[in-house]
Amino acid sequence: MKHLLSLAVIIVAGLSACTQKERYHDTFVEDFSSSSSKIFKHNTFGDGDAFRYAYGVESPSEKGTKVLSFRIDPEGPAGAGKGPEVISKNFTHFGTYTARLKVPDIRDIQPDAGVVVGYFTYHMDSDPGLSEIDWEWLIADPEVIYVGTWTGPRGDLRRIGRTINMAKGIIYNTSYRENLSGVRRQLTGIQSQPDTIPAIEGYDASSQFYTYGFDWHPDRIRWWLIHPVTADTVVLWDYKGSLEGIPQNKTHYRMNFWHTNNWPVETNPNSIEKPLHPYELEIDWMSYDPLKK
Repeated sequence: MKHLLSLAVIIVAGLSACTQKERYHDTFVEDFSSSSSKIFKHNTFGDGDAFRYAYGVESPSEKGTKVLSFRIDPEGPAGAGKGPEVISKNFTHFGTYTARLKVPDIRDIQPDAGVVVGYFTYHMDSDPGLSEIDWEWLIADPEVIYVGTWTGPRGDLRRIGRTINMAKGIIYNTSYRENLSGVRRQLTGIQSQPDTIPAIEGYDASSQFYTYGFDWHPDRIRWWLIHPVTADTVVLWDYKGSLEGIPQNKTHYRMNFWHTNNWPVETNPNSIEKPLHPYELEIDWMSYDPLKK
């Protein structure tokens, strides 16, 4: 009898764990005004969590705004996921993702710092593989934005990506690549729209808070930001015309802040230095609205 009871407990525990793994978030807005989050957990890599994370603190750059503050550790190692990061407790999937944030201004302090801000989704399944959609800023040049996706199985990842200078209205590239085969090609036509982007005069991701978002559909992904003066939606990339590069599987919603020693920003090949100071990323809020079926 004891054996049967123990077996029942194990089965129930297993079913509970399985159910937990498959929980999905409904619509939410996390404004980080409290000392913790019900929606997000933080990455506990390394020591110094109290130094790296501060929830519900006054923004040093916008009076009256409470933020989630990330500080990068100058003694921390290089690599994505090795700096401060928040991760949604449950899964997310198709829908609209939006965040308001301000990256740090380090150009007068350390112009060659190799520091990345990532606003993204990420989850690796054994099949079909990675589900990642991202916005990234290399803070050595906060006029430049990287958007794109990663898909495919571990060891054979595929990337669609677009690199833009928003202050100048320059699209540096829109491309597809495969890590294993080495295939590289430019995307054109319907996969590369809009083919021009109007400059936002004075755009600088470190000068003020901006609102960024993406709409993830089974056959389309659209990256956009809100113009700081007109409040219009400025579309950076409306990718469609192929399912190639569009994740289909569930994911987790994330924000991170980390040191890179091998990825310089488009405009500065020297920008891979270890950060010298605890630079601060400010996150006002993050929201998610799942696609209605």
